[in-house]
Amino acid sequence: MNNKFITIITLFLIPGLVSAQEINQANTVWVLTSTALVLFMTLPGLSLFYAGLVRSKNVLSVMMQCFAITCVVSLLWLCGIYSLAFADGGSWQAWIGGTSKFFVAGAGTQTLNGDIPEIVFFMFQMTFAIITPALIVGGFAERMKFSAMLWFSALWLVLIYTPICHWIWGGGWLAQMGVKDFAGGIVIHVNAGVAALVAALVLGQRRGFPTIAMPPHNMTMVVTGAGMLWFGWFGFNGGSALKADGSAGMAIAVTHIAAAAGSLTWMAIEWYRFGKPSVLGIVTGMVAGLGTITPASGFVGPVGGLAIGLIAGIVCFCATQYVKRVLKIDDSLDVFPVHGVGGMIGSSLTGVFAAEQFGGLGLNGITISEQVGVQVLAVLVTTAWSAVFSYLILKLLDKTLGLRVTADEEMEGLDIVLHEETGYHNL
Repeated sequence: MNNKFITIITLFLIPGLVSAQEINQANTVWVLTSTALVLFMTLPGLSLFYAGLVRSKNVLSVMMQCFAITCVVSLLWLCGIYSLAFADGGSWQAWIGGTSKFFVAGAGTQTLNGDIPEIVFFMFQMTFAIITPALIVGGFAERMKFSAMLWFSALWLVLIYTPICHWIWGGGWLAQMGVKDFAGGIVIHVNAGVAALVAALVLGQRRGFPTIAMPPHNMTMVVTGAGMLWFGWFGFNGGSALKADGSAGMAIAVTHIAAAAGSLTWMAIEWYRFGKPSVLGIVTGMVAGLGTITPASGFVGPVGGLAIGLIAGIVCFCATQYVKRVLKIDDSLDVFPVHGVGGMIGSSLTGVFAAEQFGGLGLNGITISEQVGVQVLAVLVTTAWSAVFSYLILKLLDKTLGLRVTADEEMEGLDIVLHEETGYHNL
């Protein structure tokens, strides 16, 4: 009686929308919840995580960047990016979507596969598009102009995120080859990680790096943000099932296992090498585990989740040390060695641990080597596309707006210089 009453009221108040009888309400509620969880990852999760990692004079600048990116990407997604990523591209389908979904035309009356309202899928995918350029902020933190950051994020979304998203998730040529990327190991983590590395190289090192220590200014903030990321990642990976069923449950389970394994592995390595386990190490290991399991989360079982988490902790730790200490590249918040390298490893290993003999859901009749080959191809293509176009965008902006604040402005801090505000009034 209550359900019928709610349905009648809904149809009366909101005419033209999809009938509640035409959708799977459990799946719809789960994807709606996951949408909120993924946005929670960016605001406030990633914002707090990144803000705690930088120096106190730049804490607001990082939060401002994450907030502004959320707003810019949301409007671009509405105007046409969603359509170019997910609409039918006709004869261009292999490469890019069409224009039929500009301003989400018809989404209020249509369902996705007859199961959930398309407007819900639109919102869910929007949160993925938001967090991807926000991740890149960690590569150029504490030295890029705010105006340049806005233009870079917008152009990067259009020229890099959109086609790669379509190729893999929108029915493009990589999807037609059978690539497996459940929740964004390639589309998000490899893509953003490579762009962050290119940004760090183009902008150059922060003043004083690597001779002057630049430790996180607020580890309490970092751990709080990390906890929010872990929590929100359940929507990130579990929601990508687009169903409230066992596949979502397994995705959440392996996500949690990989995060725990990555955390403890990173902590153990630091403890052995440096004599003490650090809080920064254990939360960074968590992010490495989460990013690495993301592409595999809907295809592997608990054994695969454990193995991928352990490997992530080892490889991402080594990559971080190599990039910072050997190559001396100032990827400020380790976006490439954690997200980029983690995404590459996880995407490649998806072809292994998705096999039934490792407890996965199977490879649909092809061999492990064939699936790994497709996975590696997608990683290489994404790496090349992101690297080349990120470089071109950055160089164009450098010639027009200028990318970097002056040396004096950088020393004073971006909070005061760019926003005329401070995070802490007693400083």
